[in-house]
Amino acid sequence: MKIPFIKESTQEFIKEARKLPNYTLLDFLHGYIYGRWIYHYIDIGTGNHPAVKKYLALKKKLGNEPENKPATPSKGMSESYHGKAIPLETAKQMVQINEELNVPDLEQVIPYKRARSIVMKNPEHIVALDCPCRSAKENPCMPMDVCLVVGDPFASFIRDHHPDRSREITRDEAVEILKAEDERGHVHHAFFKDAMLERFYAICNCCECCCGAMNAHNHGTPMLASSGFVAQVDEDMCISCDNCVEYCQFGALEMDDFVMNVSYEKCMGCGVCVDICEQDSITLVADAEKGIPLEICALMAQVA
Repeated sequence: MKIPFIKESTQEFIKEARKLPNYTLLDFLHGYIYGRWIYHYIDIGTGNHPAVKKYLALKKKLGNEPENKPATPSKGMSESYHGKAIPLETAKQMVQINEELNVPDLEQVIPYKRARSIVMKNPEHIVALDCPCRSAKENPCMPMDVCLVVGDPFASFIRDHHPDRSREITRDEAVEILKAEDERGHVHHAFFKDAMLERFYAICNCCECCCGAMNAHNHGTPMLASSGFVAQVDEDMCISCDNCVEYCQFGALEMDDFVMNVSYEKCMGCGVCVDICEQDSITLVADAEKGIPLEICALMAQVA
């Protein structure tokens, strides 16, 4: 039964929520607030909301916070909102799915307690949303509309509640956004959230300077998981141009005496350096210690 005064996308959200055995009313309210007021939510979580800034300024004034402590997402946010780095080809495959997909538990692939499912309903429905993290910055990276919300009920929910900051796009347009962001050196992440029906809901294209999750990760809060790959440099092909160092968002590359070194601990296997290198001297190598790659085509074949 449809309720006239509640948006259809919200009703669909409720319908999907009722199918989950461990999804509580509190989870639904959390998810609704997150989707409905996502810009305020991210501002608060990253410490960029005006009210939070005043609170932090007061704490610093009272001597309870270090003067130069960076604003990072809270521990609670990091436990319920997280992403997995994915190379460009995987990201492209995820926006080109042409059939519904239901993989309820990817425990080995997505190393999180709850949100680790991929359920694609109406996967062709994709919405480009103005990035909430970039929107919170005074001088953000451009363009803004680079967060790709994939499939329903999420795409419809975001479009209904943020009509002035989102737009419907085709699969081809989504691929072009991904390719353009990749050329800018930005990292593709498949994002999952407990309150968003415990599953994948968006692909974000992230930069260290704007992204709250990357900022948190680089300061020791584990909000991101490795792609399952690690970068490997062919010294014979590398010309020591140093270009990839500038583009690495995780600080995993360092030139030492004209030899490119890859920090195993820092490398997230995002593939940005591979795509940037004009000499084709860098490749991604699967590494079991880094986790299992999110191979969407293999998952689709497995389900079929």
